[in-house]
Amino acid sequence: MSAERLTLDAAAPERGAWRKRYLETCRYALYVIFHPFDGFWDLSHEKRGSVAAANTFLALWLITYVLRLMFTNFQFISAPIQYINIYQRCASLLLPFMVLCVANWSLSTLFDGKGRFKDIYMAMCYALVPYTLIQLPMILLSHILSFDEAAYYTVLASISVVWCVFLIFVGLMQVHDYGPGKTLIFLFFTIFGALVILFLILVFLSLLSDAVGYFVSLYREIAFRLY
Repeated sequence: MSAERLTLDAAAPERGAWRKRYLETCRYALYVIFHPFDGFWDLSHEKRGSVAAANTFLALWLITYVLRLMFTNFQFISAPIQYINIYQRCASLLLPFMVLCVANWSLSTLFDGKGRFKDIYMAMCYALVPYTLIQLPMILLSHILSFDEAAYYTVLASISVVWCVFLIFVGLMQVHDYGPGKTLIFLFFTIFGALVILFLILVFLSLLSDAVGYFVSLYREIAFRLY
C-alpha cells in the first residue's frame, strides 16, 4: 500500500470527526436561541460552539439579507433591484458587524470582561440565527399575503430583529460574566467605540485617497512634461 493511500486512510477519521463536530455545533444554535442564558454560557465556557458554525451563520445572515432585498414582494419592501450592488450591501453589514466585535473585545479589558475575541464573535454570530430562520420564509410569505395583511409581515420582521438584539445582549452578558446593568452600559460604550473606529477608518481612507490622487497627478504632470 502506498504512503499516499496510508495518509488518506489516516486523515479520513479526522475529517469525519470534524464534520460531526461541525454539525453538532450548528444544531446547538437551536438550543441557544431558545435557551439563551444556558446556551451562551455553554457556548463559550463548555466549548459547545465553533468558529466554523459561526462563520456559517454569518454567511447565512448576509445571504438572507440580499435575498430579502431581491425577492420580497414589492408591496412590503421598496428596493431598486436594478441598482443593488450585492457586494456593497454585504460590506455595509459585515464591516459594522466586525467593528462591533473588535470594539467589544477592545473595551472588555476596561470593564473586566472575560470574553476572548473568539467567544465574542461566536456569540454574536449565533445570535443572528433567528433572523435567517424567520426572514427566509417571509420572502415566500410576502408573495402570499395581501397588502391589507401587511401587519403580519411587519410583526414577524420586528420579532426577528428584536430576538437577535435580545440574544446579542444575553450572549455578551454570559460571555463576559456581567450583570444586566453592566452589560447595558458596556453595550453603550461598545457602540460608541465602534463609531470611533469607523470614523478613524473613514479618515484613513480619505487621507489614502488624497495621497493616491496626489501621486497620480504628480505622475501625469511629470509624464506630460517629459513626453
